[in-house]
Amino acid sequence: MDENTPLFAIATAAELSGLHPQTLRQYDKLGLVSPTRTAGRTRRYSMRDVVALREIQTLGNEGLNLEGIRRILELQREVADLHGRVRELESALADEVLKRQGRRVFAAGAEGEVIPLRAGERAQRGGQMMVWNPLWRMWNEWFSPPKSGGTEVEKR
Repeated sequence: MDENTPLFAIATAAELSGLHPQTLRQYDKLGLVSPTRTAGRTRRYSMRDVVALREIQTLGNEGLNLEGIRRILELQREVADLHGRVRELESALADEVLKRQGRRVFAAGAEGEVIPLRAGERAQRGGQMMVWNPLWRMWNEWFSPPKSGGTEVEKR
């Protein structure tokens, strides 16, 4: 069982949230809080639903109308989804960097073109120069010995 497990009947959820059962039915109808339904079509609220009901009540007491509250809840869900997506993308990027160690080395040509180089390959002297290799920076940050007199926390 966790916070998403539907446990509470409408009367219990109403009591826990400090709202009237008819108010919970109205919020369900408006889509503000949508409890799960049993086979007999009765509403079952989770602890997460009860917390959302309390938040709706707080926002209403602060003067927001139901449409404003609906929009705030929608934006909060969107932000949570986007945070999850960012974590997925950061993980995928970290995996990709680890898979391609040494491949992200580039040089700039005399006319500004980007020239990819292999790991260990040096730019030719004909006007090319090294511009970026993220793995050198990571390698130095992760594996260089700590400087004397400084702690690991101070170094980073």
